[in-house]
Amino acid sequence: MSSRAPETDGRRSAAAARRRAREAEILQATRALFDERGVRDAQIEDIAKAVGINRAIVYRHFSGKEELFALTLVGYLEEMRGALETASAAGGPADERLARIVGAFVDYALAHPAFVDCAQALMRRSGPELLDEISESALFRLGRGISGCLSILSGALEDGVRAGDFTVSDPTLLANTLYASGLGALQLARVGILVKEAAPGVPTVGEISHDQVRDYLVVSALALARGGGRA
Repeated sequence: MSSRAPETDGRRSAAAARRRAREAEILQATRALFDERGVRDAQIEDIAKAVGINRAIVYRHFSGKEELFALTLVGYLEEMRGALETASAAGGPADERLARIVGAFVDYALAHPAFVDCAQALMRRSGPELLDEISESALFRLGRGISGCLSILSGALEDGVRAGDFTVSDPTLLANTLYASGLGALQLARVGILVKEAAPGVPTVGEISHDQVRDYLVVSALALARGGGRA
């Protein structure tokens, strides 16, 4: 029996490696379709076809489309974290550092519209719903991806508080709030339209640019960090 154990272990290791490679291939195809067509138009059948497999094999690796959303979002978040780390590492006064971090978030999101769609799609789900639809390991990876980005933002806020530049009672709460509100504002940037009243009861629309949304999010973050809000 002892002579068979290494052979069995080897087969298991090879099978696990093949499984990881196939999962990575499926996620790569999902990301490519998201970037090309958007989240709504990417179907499981299209993903399977891109990999050269049938949809049943996709479901052997992932619980469903929601899990694919979550793990594809992890890839975006890992890239974003790199951009945020670069913005933070430049140093300087607290307000300049925070402005760079928020700006880097906006720039990345505008360059990757599917990131915003993917993040918003998952945020519309409650915690219990996500637990029902996504495996614990996938949910852990998603949480780690989000917290990795938010830690850079909350770290900058905490450093600003220690330096006396910011007045924030709960940097973690503010970081989460900025992330969630930023996703909504980025959707506004994509639509490019503002709704307002031309006269009482008479609606009209105006235009809003990416730069305006970016500037607004940076100014809002600085105002809240300086004590303009209760966070």
